[in-house]
Amino acid sequence: MPLVRGVIYAAIGFAIGGSISLGITNMTGEDYKEPMIVLGYVFAIIGWLMGVGMWKIWGREWFGKSTVNDPTGGWERYLKFNTDHKVIGIQYLATLAVVFLLAGLLAMGLRAELADSGQNVFTKNTYNTTMSLHGIMMIAVAVAAVMGGFSNYVLPLIIGAEDVAFPRINALSFWVVPPVVVLLLLTPLFGGFDFGWTAYPPLATQAPIGGLLFELAFLTFGISSILGGLNFIATIITQRAPGMTWGRMPIFAWSVLAASIISLTATQWVAYGMLMIIFERVFNMVFFSPPGGNALLYEHIFWFYSHPAVYIMILPAFGAELEIISHFARKPIFAYRWVVRAFAAIVALSFVVWAHHLFTSGMGEELAVPFMVLTELISIPTGIIFLSALGTVWRSKLRLKVPLLFALAVVFNFAIGGLTGIFLADVATDIALQDTYFVVAHFHYTIMGGEMFAIFAAGYYWFPKITGRMYNETLGRIHFALMFILYNITFLVMFIPGTVGMNRRVAEYPPEFEAMNLIVSIAAFGLGLSFLPWIYNMLNSWIRGPKAPDNPWGAKTLEWQTSSPPPLENFKVMPTVTGDPYGYGDESVVHARFGKSSPSSQAAPAEGD
Repeated sequence: MPLVRGVIYAAIGFAIGGSISLGITNMTGEDYKEPMIVLGYVFAIIGWLMGVGMWKIWGREWFGKSTVNDPTGGWERYLKFNTDHKVIGIQYLATLAVVFLLAGLLAMGLRAELADSGQNVFTKNTYNTTMSLHGIMMIAVAVAAVMGGFSNYVLPLIIGAEDVAFPRINALSFWVVPPVVVLLLLTPLFGGFDFGWTAYPPLATQAPIGGLLFELAFLTFGISSILGGLNFIATIITQRAPGMTWGRMPIFAWSVLAASIISLTATQWVAYGMLMIIFERVFNMVFFSPPGGNALLYEHIFWFYSHPAVYIMILPAFGAELEIISHFARKPIFAYRWVVRAFAAIVALSFVVWAHHLFTSGMGEELAVPFMVLTELISIPTGIIFLSALGTVWRSKLRLKVPLLFALAVVFNFAIGGLTGIFLADVATDIALQDTYFVVAHFHYTIMGGEMFAIFAAGYYWFPKITGRMYNETLGRIHFALMFILYNITFLVMFIPGTVGMNRRVAEYPPEFEAMNLIVSIAAFGLGLSFLPWIYNMLNSWIRGPKAPDNPWGAKTLEWQTSSPPPLENFKVMPTVTGDPYGYGDESVVHARFGKSSPSSQAAPAEGD
């Protein structure tokens, strides 16, 4: 069993690395605990990867031996190192679904504490650790669910490729994620970490060992993100189907390309930052802590990554949203070329807006206005994407299936998130609203209201393609109605105490905010329960749902022109693209693009057509 072997090899690796570290610290006289954990973890990761199958598929080649790579098989192929992009996409989605639900349970714990103004459920340390764990786990889901999950499964299909450019690196990028989850779940057993998901020093260098586990997890996840970005860029540049020029590429592929450029470049900065934090703890180096260090330097390094990271999360969500709206509106994407230009502008501007997070940090006042203007500028390309969605919907005959309902909710929610972000981009209002629940509400409207709703839209939309089964439409509608209503009650109300100064990240607050927080907590518990129909629907439909046709939505992009699920190499007859990305309104485009020789070249009419 590869998983069992991976755990055993990881334990052996940790023992080897820990023993080497103990030998070194015995000679130097330094404290042994944290160096042992760091070096042991490095060797444990290597052992884990080799145990789950990397040695057979890749490692043997390094020593001139033959490799064994069979990506086929039954359910067991999801539990080992597998190079099929479709398997890797499902591995990401299944893992991150569990992480999402765990992070949601942590959020419900936080809201139980915040239901009244006193501190009754958690101690200060456990509250801060719970809050920090909720934050970093949700960030991991937001970064990797679309980029690691849907992009892995759908991107090669939608551009007509057999696989990604580097299949073994693709598998590697996933199999370093389970150790990240394990480290995060272990942090409460080692003192937790009370410095939030941002890991600001000097708290991050002085926290218990649980803080070190978090920092190692963050660094490892960054490596996965860098490898994924590199792979998707290479795939889109080199693996597109014949005839798929840049102007014929579906908008989802453009969004993944834009996010991958940010992922490859910006993530390296936060990786350097985490390395420096770890080196401060383990080797007594001084980068950020006094005397000699500067904590403000870390904030610049962190936000130089973390604000572009918002677009790693949201750009693929925008791409999925526009794909779904186009197919269910039966119209090509409005202002397609302008959306592509907007993606490019967001990539460029995302690297020059980070310091609006530091308006209250004590940085030079002369920098405030330039960063305010740059932050306001990035709302222009974002607005173009928003208007493209509205233009596609305009005067169309919408088929209100569950994927479209979630996609339209993205438009509604992100409008609120975008408009409230303008206040935080302005220096004067940001100073007043900094570290309040206004920021919490705004952030959740952009990431959960924007990206998470897009993730559910994509999940329902591509569920038939991934599983070969259809889900229950009624349960899907119930899930949407409950999630949309309760989500908006939860986070709209948060703006009110935030506007009048209620601080975030604290368990106790003034009693005058108690009524509003009780409303938020009740709605938040309802929001948590709203996911139960989704869990049942997905699991039951995957096991015993009715078989899906190859193209249940009658869509015209390439992923729907093959079987559901697709064969190992995706297409029995590789497509040649000669038309525009969508071709609605011109039925001849289907034949021109996919060729009559393909068994799935003609889209099956969708229900209601």
